[in-house]
Amino acid sequence: MRQILADENIPYVREAFAELGEVRTMPGRDMSAADVRHTDLLLVRSITKVNRDLLEGSGIRFVATATIGEDHIDKDYLNEKGIAFSSAPGCNANSVAQYITCALNELAKANRFAFKDMRLGIVGVGNVGSRVYRCAKALGMTCLLNDPPLARKTGDPKYRPIEELYDCNILTLHVPLTKEGPDATAHLVDYGFLQRLKPGVMLINTSRGPVVDGKALQRALDEGHVRAAVLDVWEGEPSVDVELLKRVFIGTPHIAGYSFDGKVNGTRQIYEAACAFLGVPATWDPAPLLPSSPCPHMTVDGNAAIMDILHQALVPIYDILGDDAAMRRLIDLPEAEQGAFFDRLRKEYPRRREFHNTRIKVLPENRAVENVLEGVGFSLDL
Repeated sequence: MRQILADENIPYVREAFAELGEVRTMPGRDMSAADVRHTDLLLVRSITKVNRDLLEGSGIRFVATATIGEDHIDKDYLNEKGIAFSSAPGCNANSVAQYITCALNELAKANRFAFKDMRLGIVGVGNVGSRVYRCAKALGMTCLLNDPPLARKTGDPKYRPIEELYDCNILTLHVPLTKEGPDATAHLVDYGFLQRLKPGVMLINTSRGPVVDGKALQRALDEGHVRAAVLDVWEGEPSVDVELLKRVFIGTPHIAGYSFDGKVNGTRQIYEAACAFLGVPATWDPAPLLPSSPCPHMTVDGNAAIMDILHQALVPIYDILGDDAAMRRLIDLPEAEQGAFFDRLRKEYPRRREFHNTRIKVLPENRAVENVLEGVGFSLDL
């Protein structure tokens, strides 16, 4: 029987893959060469480094990561060994976009700005960035898009040079982590980059920690050039720069894409890829297993200010400040315990459903409000 090893945090992985072989699960960060030695299929998330050290001498024929990012996978090694690979592009794009929506609303409340007065720079306009763009447009923000690979591929003038984003009020990053080539993103945001941005800029990073030079960001925050930062990803995870965590407006433990819907999408995508690799039909359907939404219906006041309406709608679905508060408990822990705490926050993350699982009724009817709520992902109860 085929042997399948999976990260224990991949939801429904046993149910999905049981028909394909014998499934073992374990913590992804603990996976070792000994664990994978007699394994045929390996299923991971972003915390497992899949490379020669892990796989050499094993019987692995197929590797899949239930994530969008692939920088933890040595694809050159997989190609060298003839090991098939698949990821889950776009699986949690809605989740990240909704995290950004909640972050923007909290920034707006704290800094007393109107969305219509804000210029949002979106760096990276793939599966996630394009959804962030749609949500931000629904909020009434002016958006500038930067994506050099897409600009070269499409020739579309909507993709602007990075210099044109320097005057934005808010910058949000949605790029892969790459260390070489014309579009390298490692420490893309260094001190020089930050100094070229508009004074008082706000920065959001939900991509990969090393895209931002943490020390440079802390310095820019201390100097007041950067007004506020929202960080979901950190250099050196699971270790976190505690001094930087103290300075950011919102800090969370790499969970922007952790909606339950997004995770299950990832499971489904890698299951279907495994079936295609093995040449068997994909029959598993996660829909019957999904729990009902904890907030299936909601009514909001159509006469209220849009920021109040958003707060009323967003917080019962996803309280981003609750995740920030949980993360800040790390500050008071001994350094030796901080990494394990970070991982535990992720492993024990509460089940979070996406906005589309909630139907909202606006009373009295207000089409402008309905357009905003539908634009950021809610279902309307008309």
